[in-house]
Amino acid sequence: MTQSIETTTAPRQGRPRPSAKPHGQWKVDGTAPLNHNEEFKQQDNGLNVRERIETVYAKHGFDSIPADDLHGRFRWWGLYTQRKPGIDGGKTATLEPHELEDRYFMLRVRIDGGALTTEQLRVIGTISTEFARDTADVTDRQNIQLHWIDVVDVPEIWRRLEAVGLSTTEACGDVPRVILGSPVAGIAKDEIIDPTPVIREIADRFIGDPELANLPRKFKSAITGHPSQDVVHEINDISLVGVVHPELGPGYDLWVGGGLSTSARLAERLGAFVSEEHAAAVWHGVVRIFRDYGYRRLRNKARLKYLMNDWGPEKFRAVLEQEYLGFALPDGPAPARPSEPGDHVGIHEQKDGNFYIGAAPVVGRVSGTVLTRLAALLERHGSYRLRTTPHQKIVVLDVAPEQVDAVTAGLAELGLSSSPSVFHRSTIACTGLEFCKLAIVDTKDTAERTVAGLEDRLADVADRLPAQLSLHINGCPNSCARIQTADIGLKGQLLPDPDGGQTPGFQVHLGGGLASTDRDEAGLGRTVRGLKVTADGLVDYVDRVIRRYDEQHADGETFAQWAHRADEGDLK
Repeated sequence: MTQSIETTTAPRQGRPRPSAKPHGQWKVDGTAPLNHNEEFKQQDNGLNVRERIETVYAKHGFDSIPADDLHGRFRWWGLYTQRKPGIDGGKTATLEPHELEDRYFMLRVRIDGGALTTEQLRVIGTISTEFARDTADVTDRQNIQLHWIDVVDVPEIWRRLEAVGLSTTEACGDVPRVILGSPVAGIAKDEIIDPTPVIREIADRFIGDPELANLPRKFKSAITGHPSQDVVHEINDISLVGVVHPELGPGYDLWVGGGLSTSARLAERLGAFVSEEHAAAVWHGVVRIFRDYGYRRLRNKARLKYLMNDWGPEKFRAVLEQEYLGFALPDGPAPARPSEPGDHVGIHEQKDGNFYIGAAPVVGRVSGTVLTRLAALLERHGSYRLRTTPHQKIVVLDVAPEQVDAVTAGLAELGLSSSPSVFHRSTIACTGLEFCKLAIVDTKDTAERTVAGLEDRLADVADRLPAQLSLHINGCPNSCARIQTADIGLKGQLLPDPDGGQTPGFQVHLGGGLASTDRDEAGLGRTVRGLKVTADGLVDYVDRVIRRYDEQHADGETFAQWAHRADEGDLK
């Protein structure tokens, strides 16, 4: 067996291959940095910037922060500079980062598995109201993002978060990001296996480990034991999906190499069964393969999906077993088609006789005030736990049967509906032009207006619409809102207007989706030649295409199936 090489964050320099242009793979080409991102990561581990934030930048302010810390290492602690107000999307590609950015930060609170207590929620809410102008967004990575953070307040924010067991450690950066986990872990009646112990072991052992803090780029993980497959496993770098092995019992099916952005690729099964005992070791092996063999020369090729594309699942599994684990994994079964929707919206009985309630804010947008009031609502009715979801939803746990009606009514008063319309339920949006320096168009406000408009315009056919019909709105090509895997995915861009200028709009993807109750496997959406929709015309367009689906689809035919077979003219 070939032993894996534990490289450090500043390893010895190696020579590139003479026969080919190097990819920057540490185990193949050596560790000499081939671009500035690799240089600054080797010069100083990103985790080390915390001390400078606490002892220098928080005392001397924004102007004391050098560029490599500001635009690089700050991400290792969940901090990005946000977009300066008033800069339109047409300038996103023409201005330098320092011209786009404000003197304030987005701060991402890391929530592995989406698991929160009401005490933790109250702390986040209070931080929002005191330091973040009452902003808070539930993301589709189960984090909560705050805005308008001043660097001088960051040490106090960290102190408050860490006092209740929360952190921002490696919430961004070229590191293992938050671990997505089933929002109903440990409570669902039909759960195959509870992923909580594995998520906790990985987080405790490896998050903040300097040996894993210099990856080629970000590394996304997802673990679920629920048959709804509720962690969008097909678009993560590594996913463990609950299955039952005919001889070995409950465990996980291993998926590797998914990711969207501008070049979408769905993860592949390795065909390997992973026991709970070996799950953390397998995760550790995959992330080290990425560290040691991932492509570092070109940043736009530095995700694990590109290595998987070149290696294929058989080679990847062989390297994992032979170089990093030292033992063979048994072959295992594939997951069955999901048994129920994975967003967990609605009222559901837990295995202990209490109930969990899945509620939908509009496109994940809440506020510190809402979060604080939500914590108080739950505690008044005897619930002290909740979960965020990969669908920008909130799931309240442990509600006694006699408290369900009161909690449901209280959630609705906070704008958190447990029985939302199909558009309220299934629309998600990224941060967009309001705060993101990469964005070209507005997303959150556009999405809210679109949801309201569609609820009104399509009221006459609402009873004939599918229970879920996903509408995903993204402010740029990077697909943080998963546009390629939505029934209707919208990629922000600027379109020509009649006066010779530009207006916000979208390229449209139709018929994408992840494995669900009405499809066996994930598939990417279809793009229609010449189909562009302005932001102002979005409600008109969605209304039109939904009505055509309603008129033309066969019995039992989903929107995605219809969209892939429909004539182009019917999709415009």
